[in-house]
This record gives sequence, C-alpha cells and structure tokens, in this order.
Amino acid sequence: MESLRKEELKEILIKGWMTHDAMWFLHCLRKTGIETTNKINRAASSGLGRIEAKRFKKILDIDEIQTTNDLKKFIQMIFHVVKAEFMKFSYKFIDDNKLQCEMQECFAHDGMERIGVLDHYQCGIYDRVEGWFKGLGLKFEVTPQINGCLMFQGKKCIRNYTFSRWQTCDKVE
Repeated sequence: MESLRKEELKEILIKGWMTHDAMWFLHCLRKTGIETTNKINRAASSGLGRIEAKRFKKILDIDEIQTTNDLKKFIQMIFHVVKAEFMKFSYKFIDDNKLQCEMQECFAHDGMERIGVLDHYQCGIYDRVEGWFKGLGLKFEVTPQINGCLMFQGKKCIRNYTFSRWQTCDKVE
C-alpha cells in the first residue's frame, strides 16, 4: 500500500467503481431490459450526486453556496476526487453564474456501444452532476435538454448550467 502513489490509488479505486457500475448496468439490462435499466441508472446517479454533495459540503465546511467562489471551490474539489485520467471531460465557468461541462470522449458511450444499446441509452452522467447541484439546494437551468446520448446523435456532449445567482431551493431529501 505504501508503494502506491495517491494518484495511482485513486485511479484503481475509480476504475473499480466504474467496472462495478458497468457490470450492474449489464446485469440489470439482461434481467429487465433497457427502458427499466435506464430509469434505475438515472435515479441512482442522481441520488449518488445528492449524497456526494452532502459529504463534500462537510469536507469543505460549506453550509450553503453563497458565491461563485463557493461553487468553484466545491466543483474543483469534487471533480478532483471523482475524475480519473481515463475520463476525458472538462468544465469551465463561462460567467459568474454559468458552468459548462464537456465530454470530449465518453466511457459510457463507448461501453453502451460495446454492449449494443447505444441507440436506446439514456445518459446518467449528468444526472450525477445535477444531483450535486440539487444536493446543494441550488436553483439552476440546464441546456440543452437531452434525450439519449448526444454523441450517438453526432453532437458535442456539452451541458450548460445557469444558476439563479445562488438562490437556493427547498431541500429534497
């Protein structure tokens, strides 16, 4: 354990988590079909995001997001922890209250293509991100609205989040 660098350990743990994610998706798909699996996956991703938000608020000692800097600090920390080297995505603030996320290459897209369901896949990755914002109690709008996989549709996989100047919504438990 001592011979592993922190980044190597992080990569192994994230790859293990992603393998588990892929395997449960595949087994659920075989038992219930793509429609039910998509619903379960998206709900689980959103729920995960909400729980992660609570945990990271505690780590960062943030009660609520009140400024752009609070949100930037949160985003930087959570992406630093959950993003592995094989994940080719980026994020940037394009205004005080606007965040843009982009997948340059997508492990979920590639996995769904390998198992032959990409044409029916409903992406759950951004449900996790939106779960973070919901877990923080933030009001936001997202564009574009997606149905399916943007990459499968031949589009760039970009999501834009516009926050209502840090107004919070009622917490959903």
